[in-house]
Parts: sequence; C-alpha cells; structure tokens
Amino acid sequence: MVAEIVFGGTTISNIKDVAELSGVSVATVSRVFNGYADVSEKTKRRVLEKARELDYAPSAAARTLVKQRSHLVGVVLFTGEDHPDLQHPFFQEVLVGMKHGVGALGYDLLLFATEVPGDNRGPHSYVKRVRHHQIDGVALMGVSRDDLEIQRLLESETPVITIDLEVAGGRSSYVTSDNLGGARLAVRHLHSLGHTKIATIAGPQRMKPSADRLIGYRTELHALGLPSIPGYEQEGDFYLDSGEAAMRTLLALPERPTAVFAAADMMAAGAIRAVDAAGLRVPDDVALVGFDDIQIAPMLSPALTTIRQDKVGLGMAAARSLIELIERPEELNPPVLTLPVELVVRASCGATRRQPAVEGAPRRRKEVAPRRRARG
Repeated sequence: MVAEIVFGGTTISNIKDVAELSGVSVATVSRVFNGYADVSEKTKRRVLEKARELDYAPSAAARTLVKQRSHLVGVVLFTGEDHPDLQHPFFQEVLVGMKHGVGALGYDLLLFATEVPGDNRGPHSYVKRVRHHQIDGVALMGVSRDDLEIQRLLESETPVITIDLEVAGGRSSYVTSDNLGGARLAVRHLHSLGHTKIATIAGPQRMKPSADRLIGYRTELHALGLPSIPGYEQEGDFYLDSGEAAMRTLLALPERPTAVFAAADMMAAGAIRAVDAAGLRVPDDVALVGFDDIQIAPMLSPALTTIRQDKVGLGMAAARSLIELIERPEELNPPVLTLPVELVVRASCGATRRQPAVEGAPRRRKEVAPRRRARG
C-alpha cells in the first residue's frame, strides 16, 4: 500500500522515499508503520530512522485502510437545551484530560454536534455520524440513558465509554468518581464541626452522580444517627441559579439548617449568593460544602470547602479505557473504574476558624475516600 500526499494536483510519494533510503520495499515500510510482527527489529529501526529524517508519517487514510481504523474518537456532550455544556468548568477539565489521554495514544478527538440537523438533512443519529466520520469509539458525557439515540449507539458495535453514566458489558464501560463516598465525607465533616441540622442541594436525580451523592448524604445521616428533616432535600441542576433558588427555599424553612452540602460547586456558589441576599453569612449562619473543586472554588467569598474529584484524571481514564475497548475487541466485561475523591477544607464550612492554618500554608485539609475498581 502506498500512502500519498497531494499538493495542488502533484502527488508526492513520501513512502517511496523512505523505502529507497532504507533499502527496502514500499510494502516493508508499510508493514513497519502498521505494526506487523514479521519485520526484523534491525529493519524497523532503519526504516523509522529514515522516516524521521524525512519527517514522514503515514497518512490517516493509509492507516485506516490497513487496520480499519481512523484513529478518531468521538465525544458526545449534552447537558440539556438550556445549559451551556461546553462552558461548565467540570466538563472543560474532563475534556482536557481526554485530549491528553487520546493524544498520547495516537488518536484525535471529534466533538459531535448534539443539535438536530436542519435543512432536511435527515434525522438526528449518533450511529449515522459514527459511520460517516469512521469513528473508532465514542465517549459520552452529560447525556441521558433515556435518549433513544444514545440507546441505539450503545446497542451498535461501536466501542463506547461513558463518564458518570452507568453502562457496562459488551462494547461499553464507564468511569466515575466515588460520588457516594464523597457525599459521606462532606456530611461527616460538617457533623464533626458540631452541625446536626444538615441539608443538601442535590443534583438532577436522573443522573448517576446526583443519585449517588444523595444516597451518600442519606447514608451518612443515618450512620451518624441524625434525623431526616422535611424539606432538607432540595434538587438543583448543577448550575448556579438552581443552587440559589434551592438555598432560598432552605432558608425559608421553619427549622432552618445550620449546614448545607451542595452536590456541585456551581450550586454552592449560587447558595452563597442566596445567603448574602438574605442578610446572612457563610459560614456564621450557614456552613457550606460543595462538590467538584472547580477552579473558582478557592476564589469564592468565602473560599469554598468542597469534595475534590480528579476531573482531568477522569478524562484521561476514560480515554485509556476507550482505546483499550477499541484495540482489544476480544476482551469481555471491560473494567469499570471509580476514582477516589478528597475533602478540601477552606473557609465556607467554618473549620479554618477552629483550626487556624500555619502562616504561609494553604488553608485546607485533605481526607480521601479509597479508590475502587470493579468489573462491569
């Protein structure tokens, strides 16, 4: 097979140049670049050395024809029509991790449009887009399992990795953080500061991270022997405005909570705004713990105590898992990976007043939930 590059109608056969300088056939050069085992190490080294001298790399088309791969990974990110999904700081960091992860393994990312095509271009279909772009595998973020097109994609032969969406078996698997354990850490920390009236601003319960964090909140309340108080579970959507609205509701309760666990830092930021608007203060009147540790968390006023998840690490783990699904199609039941989380203590919970930080040292304390690895 000859890999060619075309400029203005003139064809330059770089692979022929590599073959001539290496003293081997074009077919041998092709076999070197496509990983065949029947080429001697001495020949491989000579071919690769000459290729470097010529700054030659085989075309994507050549690799695709030989290995039936495009080395393209699709990404579907959708958090609802009213939400700027790409602007959410959590997804931004996960995408950075995915870019690093797939890039290190020789792949590129293609971000899928989630809008329904207009101009009579046919129905919306992820499977159709996978085939059109010759995508090797797909990563899913923020989507719903109830989406019919997501179901069709999962039922296809396409390798699929999801982030925070529980699927497993066949050609799919998922990576997530220890959301349940992180929520328990948050409640336990607030209780250790003397709080017994602990409320939560949960995320949308159709999403696995939200459901797990609410379960963790309830589990730790029960373990600590704390009562479940009516109205103390409010639901938001992971964005600022919903956190503000939920906190206003909590502050209006006859038995106002003294502490709140917000299941996302963006909602915690909204909660701080609601407390300020009510003429109260965090943490004097309401202690607050978030989840995610996004970049603005330490810049809020007060700085936000939160459960840190490794967002870049999630993206990198998803990338590695997806490439493994692509390159090892014979493996059944690919592993499900759960990354650990940690408690980062800042001012919003009030703990730094009781435990003054050493001058010049960061005001935070870490407590880590253990890493778990399971088989899907």
